[in-house]
Amino acid sequence: MKYGVIGEHLKHSFSKDIHEKIADYKYDICEIEPEKLDDFIKSGEFEGINVTIPYKEKVIPHLYSVSNKAKRIGAVNTVVNKDGKLYGYNTDYMGMRALILRNKIDLKGKKALIMGNGGTAKTGRAVLTDLGASQIIHVGREGEGADVLYGDVVELHSDADFILNTTPVGMFPKNEGKIIDIKLFPKLMGLIDVVYNPLRTNIVLDAIEMGIPAESGLYMLVSQAVYASEFFLEKKYDISVCESTFKEILKSKENIVLTGMPSSGKTTVGKYLAGITGKEFIDTDDEIVKKIGMDIPSYFAKYGEKAFRDVESEVIGEISKKNGLIISTGGGAILRKENVRSLKQNGRVYFLNRSLELLTPTSSRPLSSDMEALKKRFEERYELYLSSCDVEIKADGTIKEVGDIISEEFYK
Repeated sequence: MKYGVIGEHLKHSFSKDIHEKIADYKYDICEIEPEKLDDFIKSGEFEGINVTIPYKEKVIPHLYSVSNKAKRIGAVNTVVNKDGKLYGYNTDYMGMRALILRNKIDLKGKKALIMGNGGTAKTGRAVLTDLGASQIIHVGREGEGADVLYGDVVELHSDADFILNTTPVGMFPKNEGKIIDIKLFPKLMGLIDVVYNPLRTNIVLDAIEMGIPAESGLYMLVSQAVYASEFFLEKKYDISVCESTFKEILKSKENIVLTGMPSSGKTTVGKYLAGITGKEFIDTDDEIVKKIGMDIPSYFAKYGEKAFRDVESEVIGEISKKNGLIISTGGGAILRKENVRSLKQNGRVYFLNRSLELLTPTSSRPLSSDMEALKKRFEERYELYLSSCDVEIKADGTIKEVGDIISEEFYK
């Protein structure tokens, strides 16, 4: 391996895609078991590597030199081999700082909570200190040396202004995880989660719903990668490289999710979008049919609507964990908040608002098999479609017209 990243569990990693967009080199993902770490580092069979959980502190004893910033933090995430000598840096610091400032979060004089007590938490303490936080509390489990335990943090520090999550809680494939209920912190004015897969963790979605500036860790990952690449190649990139690479990676990983009434064009528009974007198309109703082994009307008749909705939620939950898809949903997918939440973790939701008179009832849709039933569903669900989408699309035009509008908005 010439360049790459080492860690214990890396199946979720976006680093290869990011580095190979930044510069012209091959970047490898290398999972290393804890007992093999020492031998790998001592071998020095690399020119530059990134280091992630759980090795950011464990690599330090093997390094010839550690930068002042990394030494101050006590964690290294970038190692460069120069003529057989290993030099350690912390580009996470620069990436995290850039992410906080990008969200215009002013920490001067603020009380901050850091969830976790590992290497990234140490980086967080340094960043928050340098950005002027007046009080920084590490939250963790018993035996981790935390300032306060998770069970006590609400009682003791519900007046916190800012939360930084440095734990893997909520990370793929356990996307449903949530480190804390942020609604219990009424003064909260900003939140950052270093998890980048999914693109929006549950606590980030909670914050967004509450109108609080919040973002997951993709921009941090991209920024630190740009700085790491500078160390690898001993060159300086223009500041614009961070933003352009971030946007490119985000759009390649983010799903386009189509919601709307039956016959509003979700499937046909979705297939058109797949053709012009290169993203894979998935219809949740088709996936449900595969799972239940029968058509949807038959399943409805035999087991009822609740059983169908349970299967639908399960299918949506699994599909939503994937990246880079065009997802066409069933007309009633938005009836459950959990479905919308799952879809938004990695997706941008577009409501295809096609006029009622242009919709067509069909026997394949148990709840909209005739015009009267279709009209009733439309009236029941219209506000839910609007409130759950990121973008409303007027969908009375042709497949191409509607698809091109969505594509233009998504890639703008």
